[in-house]
Amino acid sequence: MNIVVEFFVVTFKVLWAFVLAAARWLVRPKEKSVAGQVCLITGAGSGLGRLFALEFARRRALLVLWDINTQSNEETAGMVRHIYRDLEAADAAALQAGNGEEEILPHCNLQVFTYTCDVGKRENVYLTAERVRKEVGEVSVLVNNAGVVSGHHLLECPDELIERTMMVNCHAHFWTTKAFLPTMLEINHGHIVTVASSLGLFSTAGVEDYCASKFGVVGFHESLSHELKAAEKDGIKTTLVCPYLVDTGMFRGCRISIFHVCSSALSLTLIMLCHADVHLLKLI
Repeated sequence: MNIVVEFFVVTFKVLWAFVLAAARWLVRPKEKSVAGQVCLITGAGSGLGRLFALEFARRRALLVLWDINTQSNEETAGMVRHIYRDLEAADAAALQAGNGEEEILPHCNLQVFTYTCDVGKRENVYLTAERVRKEVGEVSVLVNNAGVVSGHHLLECPDELIERTMMVNCHAHFWTTKAFLPTMLEINHGHIVTVASSLGLFSTAGVEDYCASKFGVVGFHESLSHELKAAEKDGIKTTLVCPYLVDTGMFRGCRISIFHVCSSALSLTLIMLCHADVHLLKLI
């Protein structure tokens, strides 16, 4: 008898989930404001990480950029500062035109901070995270974006590259989340964004280590989402992004069947159009 009751309860919950999903598709949720919030992006020196940084800058977030390549990271920071200057100039022009402060986005102390960090090394992550807390403050939005690909078939891939792929693409998410989640839990506020891959949902030949790392991080994110829900920490949001192969350099020239890699700019546009409060799986 209990089994029958449980069957109908589960069926009802599944159908209700479809109803809620349809409602959210028709009535889009209000776009989240990140103005003035501290947003940390890993792998910000190039590719999607750089595009994320520029988009968050346009939305007036205070940015903390991590990358293993100092020069590339500083180049991204320079682009961000240029956006900040344009925003401040636009605000000043609007005030002079007499539009009224109520029509202007809230004034924030727009700054960008850069840190050279190898997210594949646990101690490096924890030490850099402590520096961020002391020099910037607590992180409100954590974007785990850093990733690498070895580009070798399994038997041709050195063990060191396999280990490196797993550390950067998967294990790093554990270290960064453990570094910044405790404060989010204390104040019941924050947002963790996991940039995975469509290859974390299905696999293809020649990228065994990459697929394994992305499958792992998808599982990590889903389990973390359930853990936060069970703890009733509804102020901490999670977003899982699974883009198709993006033309950021790692997959240039790659194709699966008839599909080529996707433009990084197009991928970012579609990602930013998806406003999911709790959980997002998006194939682009």
